[in-house]
Amino acid sequence: MKRFKQFVLTIALFWCTSGIAQQLPQFTQYMYNTIAINPAYAGSREALSVVGLHRSQWVGFQGGPITQTLSIHTPLRNDRIGLGLSFIEDDLGPQNFSNLYGDFSYAIPTGSTGKLAFGVKAGFTQYSFDQEFLNDPTVAEDDFFRGYENRWAPNFGAGVYWSTNRVYASLSAPRILNTDSNKKDGIEALDRVSYYFTVGGVIDLSRNVKFKPAGLVKATNGAPLSIDLTSNFLFFDKFWAGLSYRINEQTSALGGIVDFQISRQLRIGYAYEKPNSDITSYTTGTHELLLIYEFKFLSSKLKSPRYF
Repeated sequence: MKRFKQFVLTIALFWCTSGIAQQLPQFTQYMYNTIAINPAYAGSREALSVVGLHRSQWVGFQGGPITQTLSIHTPLRNDRIGLGLSFIEDDLGPQNFSNLYGDFSYAIPTGSTGKLAFGVKAGFTQYSFDQEFLNDPTVAEDDFFRGYENRWAPNFGAGVYWSTNRVYASLSAPRILNTDSNKKDGIEALDRVSYYFTVGGVIDLSRNVKFKPAGLVKATNGAPLSIDLTSNFLFFDKFWAGLSYRINEQTSALGGIVDFQISRQLRIGYAYEKPNSDITSYTTGTHELLLIYEFKFLSSKLKSPRYF
């Protein structure tokens, strides 16, 4: 019975009746992990930047998603060119996705402080289920899982990123190919194409306090539109604190974010999010930890702090 419940949970959360597969991971601190969704962001921070993020979603709910990302990106000597490499591990109950992608960006100046960057990413995604789950008789007899293959599949994405020292806007599609992870005749498990639009800025409220609003709109084929709104305040160029709110047709979530600029190179952030849906009574919420380190050998360009 336990395995059957896990099976039902997996189907309910990650597959719709038409057999189209998963969306990409979502993040509360999306404005600081832009490289995960837009290759045009590569090199934009003018330093060798390493970004690590761990997200435990719906803690206490069996099979709740766990997402981990590790990215590195940097400009080259020709500072119009940026390169990046990203690894994303996304575990959704017994279903697992491992993504390894390289990023390339090229930026052109727009005005005295602005840059418009164009980016492409390419790599592979591995689709797999836990073997213990597949060995369960209830699952093994299902036609859908009989056609499922654990394998690596190529994909690519593209994006544009415009920024000045005070505002930015971004548009991207991280995965463009509709890869089918199920090979059984008459059954499809297609990747959805997701489009991300982000915008944000920094406003001086006083000498020591800045306001940084941000927004993200995520449009996925066959899924409800998702909107994230974030309001952060920066105190003394060291400490960030703010609120986030996510809404779509089916659910909403309210969260809080705190970040601390420990040094010119090191920054750490934490976000907590509580869903407002049928799942609320089964979970204590979502926890997200962010770590950014930027290496000193590009310190002549490195600003403290970087707002985005």
